[in-house]
Amino acid sequence: MWFEHPRNPKSPLAGLKVVELARVLAGPWAGQILADLGADVIKVESPEGDGTRLWGPPWVERTDAHGKLHREAAYYHACNRGKRSIVADFREGNDLKRVRDLCADADVVIENFKTGSLAKFGLDFASLAARNPRMVYCSITGFGQTGPRSHEAGYDFVIQGMSGFMSVTGEPEGDPMKMGVSISDLATGTWAANGIQAALLQRERPGPMQGRGQHLDMALMDCSVALLANQASYFLNTGDNPPRMGNAHAQVAPYGVFPVSDGHVILAPANDGLFAKLASLLGRADWSDNPDFTSNAGRVGNAAELDPQIALETAKWTKAGLLAACKEHGVPAGPINNLDEVFDDPQVAARGMRIELDGMLGIRSPFSFSEGELAMDRPSPMLGEDD
Repeated sequence: MWFEHPRNPKSPLAGLKVVELARVLAGPWAGQILADLGADVIKVESPEGDGTRLWGPPWVERTDAHGKLHREAAYYHACNRGKRSIVADFREGNDLKRVRDLCADADVVIENFKTGSLAKFGLDFASLAARNPRMVYCSITGFGQTGPRSHEAGYDFVIQGMSGFMSVTGEPEGDPMKMGVSISDLATGTWAANGIQAALLQRERPGPMQGRGQHLDMALMDCSVALLANQASYFLNTGDNPPRMGNAHAQVAPYGVFPVSDGHVILAPANDGLFAKLASLLGRADWSDNPDFTSNAGRVGNAAELDPQIALETAKWTKAGLLAACKEHGVPAGPINNLDEVFDDPQVAARGMRIELDGMLGIRSPFSFSEGELAMDRPSPMLGEDD
């Protein structure tokens, strides 16, 4: 029944069957990426539905085929596009059998239940793989399937703090800050989708795993630590905790937010040549002759002296004027946009990032293929729409 209405055959994952036993953000985000890439994603929800359906305001209202009005949070629609929805109560025998049967020929199962809790329903990897050895089974948890915290629940905000991410985010003298989006959840979902596709490729390639699926263990904590990137390298190679820098950069200067007469702009002249161009357009060619500023290392060490001088010069410009001059001189710079400005940006419009599906607005997954196409054919499902 799931292929009565085939998705876009030009999509890279067309024909792939995914069963999503996940809710909130990390798991559904992974499922939405696969759905955008053409997979047929069947979202299995409890009778109450995914909790994010209630995470409003803001709300989105729409009417189903029977004229019933559905009121759902906009949050839910950010991570459930392109899926089907069925309702199942795992405590009910017929519902549980139905879910097991769906998994019996699934290419992928995604779940984000607490470690070990699906075993009592026979929906764990070992139970399902006995019937479907080709299945790629992705578990998404706070701390992973192993380790002393493996049975603890994980929440994005808490993980951002525990992972060290917040220690490097915020103003130097201010409080540690979380990101403005649930970065731990989103990163985990994105990496999960990547890992799932790698496991699917390994299943198809000649070798010891040909024809076999496997269990993919994704943890918010792991993914958040991985996001530390150069900050982790800073610590691991010096033994020192990297400082919070606000909008500045610990290894590049100037690199930050500077005032203009009608707001602020970002300037990022990340090498000596670009700094010379910035100095020239601001009428301060003398900076390029100052031995304290001629090298990046010098500028980093003397940022407390240089940045205020740059701010005095940029404050003489309007935002549009300075950005135009930077563009003309090849100096990396940009505005700090509100979301209305983001979606009015001609570049964002040209790339088709804003989409509309049956009156529902959203943003597409940011893949652009020379031949393949995304499967932009349906909005997020209403609860139990495909029962």
